[in-house]
This record gives sequence, C-alpha cells and structure tokens, in this order.
Amino acid sequence: MGKAYKVIVTGAFNSGKTALVTTISEIPVVSTERRITDEHSEIKEETTVAMDYGQVTINGNLLHLFGTPGQERFDFMWDILSREADALLIMIDSANRTNLTTTRRMLRQLRRKAEIPFLVVATKQDLRRALSPQEIAESLPVDPSRVVACDAREKGSVKAVLEELSKLLG
Repeated sequence: MGKAYKVIVTGAFNSGKTALVTTISEIPVVSTERRITDEHSEIKEETTVAMDYGQVTINGNLLHLFGTPGQERFDFMWDILSREADALLIMIDSANRTNLTTTRRMLRQLRRKAEIPFLVVATKQDLRRALSPQEIAESLPVDPSRVVACDAREKGSVKAVLEELSKLLG
C-alpha cells in the first residue's frame, strides 16, 4: 500500500485550480464555488471562496488535493490549507502576464517555509499569447524542470502532471 499526501493546488484567480481538481478527482469534489459579485464577474460567473477538495490515486499513492481560492481577498486560506502540506502545485495562466507577479509572490512565500516539492503548472497553453513553460521558468525564475504544461480540463494532461509530482515525493 502506498502513502497518502496532502497536495495544495494554488495560483492566481482563473488559473485552473478548480478545473484541475474536478477533472482528476476519483470522488465527488467538495467545492465552495460561489457567484462572483465584484469586477471579476466579467471573467467568469463563480469562484472558490474557501477550498476545493478531491482525491486521486497516482502510482499507488493517495493524493489529497486541496484547491485554494485565487482572489487576493481569500489569501488567508492559503496559510490555513498549506499547513502540513507534502507538495504544492502552483497554477499559472500562461496567457495572463500579471499572473507572473502572483506566482513570484507565492514562490517567495514557499521558500520562507520548509522546503516541499512543487511544480509550476502552466495552463491555457492553447491561447494565442501564452508564454511557453521555458519562458515562464525564466521569468520566475525557477528550474525549467519545475514548470510543466497542462490542460486542466483534460484528465490525461492532469494525470501526467500528478505523475511528475509523484516522482518528486519520492
């Protein structure tokens, strides 16, 4: 029998966190999606206000996936959910360059805490102005092997990311 790991799925608003958890979870997802009532409502109708929770078995290990809210007003949830985390997925919308600032901040915060395995997950690679994973790695800066492309709506793509993360977990 494998191990159980707590994986935090975080990132800026509209970067694909809920989509990733929903796409791969083997159980019904616990979701706290609520209707958006501020300026973000022009982008999408709902947003996570507390967390998303799902789980999946990868390479014999059970991954508990905790998706954080993306709006800055819910940043306090990141600290709550990240306690005792075993790994981190930082989602980034490859076509939204302002996401680089948010992702840099998250990486700084991560580096101040205990070192845990992480991947930067580059979503929306199919959009016209998307930065490549290599360009994202250079902009952050992180080792290029830590930045992986993913279509958060496609199960095979999400599974490939989680298999890569599983290698980092040992």
